[in-house]
Amino acid sequence: MSIITEYSTTARPDRRIVEVYDSDAYLGDDEALKLSRTEVVAGNGYHLYLHSLQPDIEVQVTIRVWETPQKAPEDAEGTVPVTLESETGQLVVNQFTFGPAGMMDLPRPGVYDGHAAWSGRDATAAYYDTCLQRAVDEQWGAEQIRAAWKQCSTAEQYTLDLWFVRESEPGDDD
Repeated sequence: MSIITEYSTTARPDRRIVEVYDSDAYLGDDEALKLSRTEVVAGNGYHLYLHSLQPDIEVQVTIRVWETPQKAPEDAEGTVPVTLESETGQLVVNQFTFGPAGMMDLPRPGVYDGHAAWSGRDATAAYYDTCLQRAVDEQWGAEQIRAAWKQCSTAEQYTLDLWFVRESEPGDDD
């Protein structure tokens, strides 16, 4: 039950979304993107969309690969099961406008099952809204707003716990 590898990066949830996908999976999925609004994390097997409640304060994205299936954490705000196929063995954590926030090499290409968990999502959104209201009330400039966002006391965190389940099917191109 030990962890094989772990990767972590921060990403700006541009348009309230951070993507995680195989480095060869360039095409997005509008249906999965829409579903992420209600499920928080949703995907199509090649793309995962992590839906934040705010678009500007950086979030922490952690990807862990385990030897065996793991239970979802009980202390998270929420969890959903996920499946992610990586034919290249390399995952990209992406911000829509700003590009990749980071890349992770998986132990091997193939299909991974797991779960996504999140925490700090509601508190970070509340802090963001408070900053916006204060910016209007106190006539903050852009620099003051950005400085306030960096002082958020709650970290918005998304964790993907994955484990290898099988090789990719030959010729499995979407």
